[in-house]
Amino acid sequence: MMSSMFRSSVLSAFCLLAAGLTFGVTSFAATDLPPLPAAAKVSTVTEVVASKKLKPMFSEKSAAELEAIADRYRKVISEGGFPKVRGSGKKGTKGKNIIALNQRLFMDGYLRVEATQGEYADIFTSATEDAVRRFQRNMGLAASGKLDQTTLAYLNVPAEQRLRTIEANVERLRVYGQNLGTRYVIVNIPAQQIETVGNGRIFSRHNAIVGRPDRPSPVVMTALKDINFNPYWNAPVSIVERDILPKLRSGTRILEDMNIRVFKGFGGPEVDPRSVDWRRVIPDSYHFRQEPGEGNAMATAKINFPSPFGIYLHDTPERKLFGASARFFSSGCVRVDNVSVFLQWVLDGQDSIGEAEIASLAETLERKDVQLVEPPQLRVVYLTAWPVGNTVAFRHDIYELDGTGFTVGQPMPVGELSPDGERFVLKPLPRLISTIDDSNSGFSLFGKRKPRLKNGKPIADDGDDQKPKTVFTSKVIDKSKKDDDKPLLASSKKPLKPKTVKGNKGKDVPGLFDWAAWRKEQAALAKADKTKKRSVKKVAKKPDDKAAKKVVVAKVDPKKKPIDKALAAKKPDDKTLDDKKVVIKKADDKAPKVDPKKIDCKPGVDGKPPKGCKTAEIKKPLKKPKLEAAAN
Repeated sequence: MMSSMFRSSVLSAFCLLAAGLTFGVTSFAATDLPPLPAAAKVSTVTEVVASKKLKPMFSEKSAAELEAIADRYRKVISEGGFPKVRGSGKKGTKGKNIIALNQRLFMDGYLRVEATQGEYADIFTSATEDAVRRFQRNMGLAASGKLDQTTLAYLNVPAEQRLRTIEANVERLRVYGQNLGTRYVIVNIPAQQIETVGNGRIFSRHNAIVGRPDRPSPVVMTALKDINFNPYWNAPVSIVERDILPKLRSGTRILEDMNIRVFKGFGGPEVDPRSVDWRRVIPDSYHFRQEPGEGNAMATAKINFPSPFGIYLHDTPERKLFGASARFFSSGCVRVDNVSVFLQWVLDGQDSIGEAEIASLAETLERKDVQLVEPPQLRVVYLTAWPVGNTVAFRHDIYELDGTGFTVGQPMPVGELSPDGERFVLKPLPRLISTIDDSNSGFSLFGKRKPRLKNGKPIADDGDDQKPKTVFTSKVIDKSKKDDDKPLLASSKKPLKPKTVKGNKGKDVPGLFDWAAWRKEQAALAKADKTKKRSVKKVAKKPDDKAAKKVVVAKVDPKKKPIDKALAAKKPDDKTLDDKKVVIKKADDKAPKVDPKKIDCKPGVDGKPPKGCKTAEIKKPLKKPKLEAAAN
């Protein structure tokens, strides 16, 4: 049980289940569809539509339906393509521009031929308005029924480009439509929307938050497994490395604010985070667990299913993000709007769990796990085109996968290739522990961090034209290695041999981390610290007790009268000296030279004058060494 939980935590490397993330509208490649403007209204809504008897995004017949539409597009292309539409318009508008608009809508299956003939050919009729509204819904736009600039841009995408998109999705639909059964859930990543489907009809639609281009959601075909009410959130190692550790370097307050507890390894004893030097810690060494409650990353529920990529569906405390036009905010997992309705449909009356109990669990925060008895099928899919009657719905190729042969698997971040040169992988790549550095982090679990820099200038991390490159700086870690697995370093196409590392006692043991390299790194850091301290010590000129004593104990002829003790006891911090350094006028190493004429020739105890005495008296007394205050 513990090992499976650990594996789930490790494989959940693509899930950023965060609160408080806000992004601008995502921009897209020039060859893709026009981007949604920042002011565009959300056209997809969360609602129960069972009474409308709507068909789902796809069924077992969808591949054949889309292939038939592709033939129509080929015919349009052979006849010169779609006409260019210009200007603006609404119901009642007349003119040459409306002739082109009606012709365009007819060729794409939205109008009957009569709308392009006779007295109606140049009029924006009720039929035209309805056709524009359906076209807008198929493009994911707000269905106003008016010809505005955004709708105009979508109408003028060339037929050749549309055909390429259609062809990229025919095989996907063929694969996704297999073994659907009578009840299934569709999560369409490019559409950012979820459908619950029963007996060929949509029961409910839910806005979804999916993976952003640099942390894309994988395509999964499986059945749902179980539901965790008020779950713990076990932070994946990748998020620990990218998001949590950089924050911990400035203090542990973030753990208290987010109600996160720290354990020594998965299933290990709890540790006091204040006792750990987070600047030197290995991300794999500690397990971070967020407790159920307000602010928990998964809020009231987590819906699990088998996946080699460790993703899941879940609720979120940041429900306002469902109102965004572009909802590519997560790191792979899928957040579900109005999760209560979704859970009721999934449970389908099992264990008499309905709306009342779901609401009660959300209120009391009681932990409850429910194994699904008759789980529906799940399809997390990548569809940029699908049939809607005699027309086609299109979405942005957000992960740039059209034309790559992608059907299922884990897309690589936009701008990156897999070790074998593909835009996706079919199984998780071994995770790499990189040097802990938050300078390339961009947006994170805890909000916005320092921007990535290139030549001293910031590089946008999400929704920009920059395509970040992957740089790996340390050893491969393979947490799900099988006999036939060959760990690969993603920055090169050459396979790396599986490696054992030295244990604490010098024995070769299979390891999750290259301890020898880590120790070498720590030794280098320690050496750098010592060098830095020595450098500081050389520069520092602050007085201390030892230095003061060294200056005060100056050599003086023992036959001479001692320096005044009150003056010698003065320290550098004595307020009477204005906190300045104390400097004693140094005496020579040898006895001071004295003019023989000035020696006191008074006879001593033995009745003899001092040696060298030539005069009978001394005119001036011997001066004592002076104590001076020198300015710093």
